[in-house]
Amino acid sequence: MNKSKKNCICNEEKKEDKKVNECNCEHQKCECKEEDQETNDLLTNRIKSLEDSLLRSQAELLNYRKRKDEETSRILKYAEEDILKGFLPILDNFERAIMMDDNNFGDETSKFLEGFRMVYDQTRKLLEQFGVKEIECLNQEFNPAYEQAISTENKKDIEPGIVLKVCQKGYMYKDKVLRSAMVIVSE
Repeated sequence: MNKSKKNCICNEEKKEDKKVNECNCEHQKCECKEEDQETNDLLTNRIKSLEDSLLRSQAELLNYRKRKDEETSRILKYAEEDILKGFLPILDNFERAIMMDDNNFGDETSKFLEGFRMVYDQTRKLLEQFGVKEIECLNQEFNPAYEQAISTENKKDIEPGIVLKVCQKGYMYKDKVLRSAMVIVSE
């Protein structure tokens, strides 16, 4: 047994059948003190590790909540997008039918198409209430973010990259393209 351990009375003293936590010996290299210091260092490191883990977990939870809130907000903002997209072909068909009218209001066809015109106006106003707006692009510079060029034409007196004709209207839903416009662009 170590000489310092012989003179150490820490492990020998008992207080109500429990070892005394304080070392009363005068030796600097008492094993009791070394064990206590090692235990303290281990516990301190473990506490730091657990605190770090807790902080990381809290940060992950905050990031998760933030991502979830942003996703929920985006879903709610564009909740009607699919149903509004479904209205666009209906609107296109009404426009085609209305264009057939020769503005001879005396014949039956014109009276029939007047009803189409009313339904078309109501549908367009309904879409506008939900934030759907037509993309204005005729005679403007081609913008691939909002328009899809399906053809090009060479026109004199018109500079290249200008939309000459809109074959299918494009629409914006709030700040997002609902449907790109199909256009013919000048060369």
